[in-house]
Amino acid sequence: MNQEFTLNQRRALAVFTVLALAFGAYFLRTYFVLIVVAAVGAYLFTPLFRWLSSRLPTGPAAAGTLLAALVAVIVPVSLLVFLAVVQISRAVGEVADWVQATDPNALGDKVLKFINSALAKVPFLHVELTMETLRSAMVNVAQKGGELLLHVLEGAVGGVVGAVTSAVIFLYVFLALLTHREEVLTLIRRLNPLGAEVTDLYLAKMGSMVRGTVGGQFVIAAFQGVAGATSLYIGGFHQGFFIFAIVLTALSIIPLGAGIVTMPFGIGMALFGNVFGGLFVFFFHLIVVTNIDNFLRPILVPRDARLNPALMLLSVFAGIGMFGFWGIVIGPVLMIIIVTTIDVYLAVYHGVEMQEQNRERKQRRGNRLRRSASRAKAEPSPANAPTG
Repeated sequence: MNQEFTLNQRRALAVFTVLALAFGAYFLRTYFVLIVVAAVGAYLFTPLFRWLSSRLPTGPAAAGTLLAALVAVIVPVSLLVFLAVVQISRAVGEVADWVQATDPNALGDKVLKFINSALAKVPFLHVELTMETLRSAMVNVAQKGGELLLHVLEGAVGGVVGAVTSAVIFLYVFLALLTHREEVLTLIRRLNPLGAEVTDLYLAKMGSMVRGTVGGQFVIAAFQGVAGATSLYIGGFHQGFFIFAIVLTALSIIPLGAGIVTMPFGIGMALFGNVFGGLFVFFFHLIVVTNIDNFLRPILVPRDARLNPALMLLSVFAGIGMFGFWGIVIGPVLMIIIVTTIDVYLAVYHGVEMQEQNRERKQRRGNRLRRSASRAKAEPSPANAPTG
């Protein structure tokens, strides 16, 4: 068929292909995050699928991989939600006991006196709160809250339908990418005008970033979150261990870390009387929690997925702003594509060697030096050589 097309026809076909791909991306933009998440899941569980495929037909192997992926995600999340609900229920019970043991009239009078004394200090403001104004305000809040709850319930019905639809689409996309991975990769290599070698470079970089973010950063964040919550518990704050573990884990995913909560919390504990506990929480974060990242990152995060900390911070927050929670994964992947594109441009147009090539060359040079040193040790020196 190549012989039947003229040069102008080939150019026109190339333009139409680019337009078709651009329109396809625009057409599927609503499900972009869902497709990316399915692709990430299929990539991470491909080793399991290959192992099952060597022992089972394709259909059962794909079903087993899907079941394993769901269990790997649903079971930990359900356990964390259950523990958090138990902790919140216990806290609510403690608050209820406190309310029953407290005189509401005396408490209300104290609150009103405190608020009115604070308002009296504000210049050009002459407002005094009474129980009647509080009751009317509570009625308005209740009415607005009821209307808001009604809207939330109305939207929840559509939300359930949308969630079911997204779940079905996710399953189909996940299974399609899992069972047709090689065909998809071949198609990407053929469509990329930069060639198969550069395409493999991009795919390798993206794969390393996905493994580093999901398999590395999330695990490191879990260790740091649990360690931070444990330090609070040991320091004397025994309420909400699992809630703190979840919150600190979520904060540890982003480069700022859980220290934005635990360190001020430790200072507050020290100022309010628990000096030893507060100092323990503060220094435990500085000495232990931060070094968890330094210890685990070289083990869990591939070298190809390590960005400059400033670029990592920008990519994570930009990804969260654009894609929501999944921007934690998508943002760094997009940033590694940008950095790789710049490296390829500098290598092609300015002859700058890429970092991977420099690293491989240094590694080969080091291997040669080690082999030369080992041979020099094995060969006898001239002074010790046997004489005839």
